[in-house]
Amino acid sequence: MTAISDAIEVIRKTEFDADQLIEDSKNKSVELMEESKIKSSEKLEEAKKSAKDEAKSIISNTEAKAKEEAKTIIDNADDQVKSVKSASLSKVDEASSFIVKNIL
Repeated sequence: MTAISDAIEVIRKTEFDADQLIEDSKNKSVELMEESKIKSSEKLEEAKKSAKDEAKSIISNTEAKAKEEAKTIIDNADDQVKSVKSASLSKVDEASSFIVKNIL
């Protein structure tokens, strides 16, 4: 009878160990899922930050290029204004002479 009792005790212990192993596995599974959620959230935040930084860099570079182009356009316009003004001033002398000749 002792052998049967010992066998039953071994079976109960094995069942208990199996139940404990199942419970531990469930707990570990939940823990791993939580860690995965946290890590994926961190990765998502890193990706967002990286995208924002890249967007800022692109905007900054584009603004710098636009400012350079605007400066070139302004410089060209200034040169054209000076040219037109210079041409106009030379015509003023001619017009003055013409008016003086016709009035006198």
